[in-house]
Parts: sequence; C-alpha cells; structure tokens
Amino acid sequence: MKHFFNFLKSRAFLINLGLALLAVVILTFGALQWLKSSTNHGEFVEVPDLSKMSVMDMRKIIEEADLRYEVVDSANFNPEYPRFSIIEQNPPAGNKVKQNRKIYVTVNPSGYKKVTVPNIIQVTQRNATSMLRAVGLDVQRVTYIDQLGKDMVYYVKFKGKRINEGDKLPKTSKVELVCGNGSIPDRARVQADSQ
Repeated sequence: MKHFFNFLKSRAFLINLGLALLAVVILTFGALQWLKSSTNHGEFVEVPDLSKMSVMDMRKIIEEADLRYEVVDSANFNPEYPRFSIIEQNPPAGNKVKQNRKIYVTVNPSGYKKVTVPNIIQVTQRNATSMLRAVGLDVQRVTYIDQLGKDMVYYVKFKGKRINEGDKLPKTSKVELVCGNGSIPDRARVQADSQ
C-alpha cells in the first residue's frame, strides 16, 4: 500500500495525469467545434410564405431555401384558394429553422368531396331541406307539380337532371326540390269523374 501512495506522489504519475487531462480538454473542445459546424449552430433559415402557391412553385422555393417538405392531404376544399395550391404550412412563414428542416404543407384538393344524397322522397319540404343541409347540400329552389301531397317531395333535380337517393354530389351543391302543390293530378281527376 505504501508503494501505491508513493507512486501517486511520483513525478511520472503527475506528468501522465496532466497529459490525460490535457487530452480530455482538447478532445472535448474538438468535439464541440465539430458539432457546431455539422449542426450549423446559430445558422437559421427563414421559412418562406408558401400560401396559395402551386405545388411546383412550392417545391422550387423549398429547395432554394435548403429545406425539405412533406405534403399532408387536405380533407376540405377551400374555395378561397386555387385548386392544388398550398392552404396551410407548419412551421408558419417567417419562423427561423435549421437547414434541411421538414416543412409540412396542406394542399387544397381539386374540389369539394362528394356526399351521398339522402332518401327524401315522400318527406316534407321542410324536413328534406334539413336532411340535405345535414349532409352539406343546399336547396336552390322549390318547384311545385300537381300532386296530392302538399309540400311533399316527389323528386330531386341537380342541374336540371333528376337524381336519386344514393347518388353522389359535390358538397355545397345546390339542388331543386320538386314538391306537390296539394292538387289532384289531371289524370286522377279524369278517373275520379268517370266513376
């Protein structure tokens, strides 16, 4: 044990200890400098404003800024933005980010998603209007025909053509309800008079 304590006090041990500490300091300093240069410490890129840009233009801007991107699908069409343009981005424009950072963009689809026409035949006009609004369709106008059921829906039209339950229409489409006016149709009146 005495030899061990003598060795700790020896000049050779102290020189080796000093050299080891110097090596640790040099390695730590070198590692920090390498990390600083490889992570671009203190160097930031400003996120460009991609709003309303086409996907092709967005790609070019992102590449010029040394950034990456990922397209996130959009569920709802926004009529205020051009089709297939950027409607949202994360992080937002103006933020400072590192080079090669991924920017998440949401693209406006080509149009409204399609919704299914509900069964509104033989339903009152008021209830039919509520059912259509619930799925995202609007009633543009109501026309009447000679049918006994007053304000009862007999059929539905879209752009002048008759449509059926289960047909798919773009959300926010405007349809026409054809309802009864409470009058007996001429054929039924003729048959009733002949009896």
